[in-house]
Amino acid sequence: MAAIPNLDFKPAKPAYDLATIIGLAAAITVIGVALVMGGQYRIFFDLPSFAIVFGGTFAITLITTTWADFSSTISVLKSTFTTSNIEQRNYANQLISLAMVARQQGLVRLQSYDQVLRNDVFLHHATRLVMDDVKPEEIEHLLKQEIDSSLNRQDQAVRLLRRSADIAPAMGLIGTLVGLVQMLGHLEDPSAIGPAMALALLTTFYGAILGTVVLTPLSTKLEKRSDEDLMQKILTLSAALSMARQENPRLLQIQLNTLLAPKNRVKYFEE
Repeated sequence: MAAIPNLDFKPAKPAYDLATIIGLAAAITVIGVALVMGGQYRIFFDLPSFAIVFGGTFAITLITTTWADFSSTISVLKSTFTTSNIEQRNYANQLISLAMVARQQGLVRLQSYDQVLRNDVFLHHATRLVMDDVKPEEIEHLLKQEIDSSLNRQDQAVRLLRRSADIAPAMGLIGTLVGLVQMLGHLEDPSAIGPAMALALLTTFYGAILGTVVLTPLSTKLEKRSDEDLMQKILTLSAALSMARQENPRLLQIQLNTLLAPKNRVKYFEE
């Protein structure tokens, strides 16, 4: 017997991703505690070293891309600190609910959920195409184009972050060389050797932190977000095509379960 359609479909709303926030905060805290416990923690704060590593990493990363792409990456980066509050299984169940409405009450009935569907841009676009009676082949072509475009933007952001993660340690090495040159140039003045050596070592320290603690983990998390977003869009594409072809929602459940991991597979219909 078919389950009662979930007519209160509400797309996921973003929430803070505690894994990213706690992980990043914990890493910085551990390093900070180690500095404080070692005593003389103030020697680890050096403005020239900071400027070389952070300023240099920003500048060189900007050289490798365009301002528009850089701004887009910053915008996409926000997703690493948020997470969807809906699981793939629940999302798939909601898609089947929409398919049940379309099957039992007609495609026009989806119009009553237009305001709710607007919260999910891709799903809203997909259902509008279905309601406008666009051919399934055209729907598939248009939605796949949109998926490819979104995937390219996210992949570009991941590559840019990884590029920055490679640049940061290199800037640390450049700062180290600058410090060593300054030190060798003032061997006759013992008071100048200390600051020069600090610059040499701290730039390497800053470069390692920026690359390993910040940029590399964020690029990995962004790649994971991209994979999750891709899966959600593929599920939506399958549902839109199923509704456009006026297929039995039971078939849609089978199609969605072939895409989902075993732990996320849906059982909307009781066998």
